Amino acid sequence: MDFLVLLGVGLLTGVTTVLFGFGGGFVAVPVVVWANAALGADAMRVATATSALVMLVNAAFATAVTPRHVLAALRSSGTLLLLLAVGAAAGALATRHAPAGQAHWGFVVYVALTIVDLLLRPGFLRPGRPGGKVAKSREVARPLPAVLGAPIGAVAAFLGVGGSVMTVPALRRAGHPMRVATALANPLTLAIALPATALSLHGTDTVAAHAHPHLVGLVDLRAAGALLAGALPVIAVLRRRPPRIPDRAYAWAYLALLGVVELAMLLAG
Repeated sequence: MDFLVLLGVGLLTGVTTVLFGFGGGFVAVPVVVWANAALGADAMRVATATSALVMLVNAAFATAVTPRHVLAALRSSGTLLLLLAVGAAAGALATRHAPAGQAHWGFVVYVALTIVDLLLRPGFLRPGRPGGKVAKSREVARPLPAVLGAPIGAVAAFLGVGGSVMTVPALRRAGHPMRVATALANPLTLAIALPATALSLHGTDTVAAHAHPHLVGLVDLRAAGALLAGALPVIAVLRRRPPRIPDRAYAWAYLALLGVVELAMLLAG
């Protein structure tokens, strides 16, 4: 039964990867916490690590099938990508040593603050161009400051969120329409997920290896496999035929998804 639920959530993860840039983090973490409830407080650590692996594969695949002209917006972002990776490595290490419940409630608080910020601060739901229209990305979009890389990477890896909850609003406020902001979130997520996954797979932690036969390091390979089996075919289909969603409705849908995830994490707590 757990496998079927994870497979179904994997399908949803594929949709969120393409439409919202969520490579798995916000959607995967609550369900992996639920699937590993027997581990008690350590379930959140396992969920965060497993989420990193799912995000790595999903983000890599989604990036590979993204049109080159869209990815060209990151052409001068080498320093940003490097700092995202450095921050992610620090965040993944911090997860190993922090109290188990800290990441869970940090996740809940961060999502709540993000929802409030997107509702109240202009630039996401109400793009900051005269007339309320989103400008064409190539005309006015600004690159993300490289200095944001380390803190985004650290917070994303520590909480298992992948960074899209920070990068998509930032890219939108920089002038990108939603479809471009969510597409660019995937390569940025890739930079975060790679070091986080490597550290999560390596070594041991307070979760004993014999306590869960599917654990490698902190990663639940069974859960990751089921999530990816559902996600990858969906990513392939939606990248070929992406749905056309009005930009403002797209932004509201992103916000609504954050609300659903917040509720799921509160129930999982």
